[in-house]
Amino acid sequence: MTLAIFDLDNTLLGGDSDHAWGEFIADLGIVDGKSYREKNDAFYADYCRGALDVFAYQRFVLQPLAGLGMAELARWHAQFMREKIEPMILPKAQALVDSHRAQGHTLMIITATNAFITAPIAQRLGIDTLIATEPEQFNHTYTGNIVGVPCYREGKVQRLNVWLAENNESLMGSYFYSDSHNDLPLLQLVDHPVAVDPDDILRKHAEDSGWQVLGLR
Repeated sequence: MTLAIFDLDNTLLGGDSDHAWGEFIADLGIVDGKSYREKNDAFYADYCRGALDVFAYQRFVLQPLAGLGMAELARWHAQFMREKIEPMILPKAQALVDSHRAQGHTLMIITATNAFITAPIAQRLGIDTLIATEPEQFNHTYTGNIVGVPCYREGKVQRLNVWLAENNESLMGSYFYSDSHNDLPLLQLVDHPVAVDPDDILRKHAEDSGWQVLGLR
């Protein structure tokens, strides 16, 4: 098996689905718009600087879901897909995914964004295997917490290693596409690291290391 692994936000998507979800629920009035947007923007700035407290951020993102019915959340998410995600779909990114599929590679998205937000996006992109931060559920409702290791920075490596062991697979011949220096721990492990429309830190590292730099915008 050759793995083709993709980061999601600002890699396969022309934007950040996690941040966009915060904007979406503020637009709907589910949360206090002004204060929630300010906190959402601050967390996103922390992420871009590589200084995100991932546990605090996940509590912030997931708390508005706590105790709500799954049918209502599914309706919101369908609207979110139409209004926020569809405009982020990049034709060149879809073509890249399809080219790996045509080569018989196993496709995977690995993302810090939680699975509630990202599972329908992975399905829309035609990618069956998703490793994401997992929201906790109790009695078929979200609790506002996460379970297990958050899929962020070194956590992506930990979560992927578990998947490899469970599926008796390796990273031989593997690809990983990402835009962010936060993904350097995983980029440094694969055989074919690719920087996609990278941030400044990742671009410099990629150029110094002789990695491919790719534009999908």
